[in-house]
Amino acid sequence: MDSVTERDARLRIAAELRMFLPVIRRREWQRVTTDGTSTLGHHVESLGIPLTEAGPMLSDGRGVAPSHLLAPGETVEVHPMPRPQPLPAEPRFLLDVHLGTLARRLRLLGVDTAYHNDMDDPALVVQANEERRVLLTQDRGLLRRRALWLGAYVRGSRPADQLRDVLERFEPPLAPWTRCTACNGVLVPATKEEVGPLLEAGTRRSYDAYARCGDCGQVYWQGAHSDTLEEIVQSARIWANSR
Repeated sequence: MDSVTERDARLRIAAELRMFLPVIRRREWQRVTTDGTSTLGHHVESLGIPLTEAGPMLSDGRGVAPSHLLAPGETVEVHPMPRPQPLPAEPRFLLDVHLGTLARRLRLLGVDTAYHNDMDDPALVVQANEERRVLLTQDRGLLRRRALWLGAYVRGSRPADQLRDVLERFEPPLAPWTRCTACNGVLVPATKEEVGPLLEAGTRRSYDAYARCGDCGQVYWQGAHSDTLEEIVQSARIWANSR
């Protein structure tokens, strides 16, 4: 680590948070210069770590808030957000435009998940705040918006890894096959007679059990892709039961 001057403080960054640091600074100890006005939260974010990902911060074993003003020579340990992350109510999510596949998988599991493929950042923040949804994104700039009530960075590049990350962090209750993967509406049972006019002739001949979205009217049945979807559901159930 670089030499420490009289005005410097040190931050000890937990291993789980170092992925947010620039590659050339991806190390445990970070030196920051105190100025009497910049908060601990400001210094943490200046390193590249969204405050949504930072959990307990300890100065000499004492918990301090992001609003804490660092003193010269002070050392603060920055830990990751605890998992599962406590929330004031059952988790409800809003995903940004780059997480469409994750949104469909969460809905498949019955998790209340809002998603739009044409919503800009300010609109996302407004909806998240109004509906008290956790905004999930891989955009660190979006997580740094001061107006946002609560957000979280989604780890992983593959949808399966992203899903596991969200389930591990928030532990939402699972109710597979109860939500529309297209619009997030609640599915209700439907008879073949009710949905018959909406089906292809081959589908009507091959299947008897149906459900329909109460919001958009989308019809669901156990079709050609059901094995793949069931595999996602079963993997999530196995993980949830192992917690």
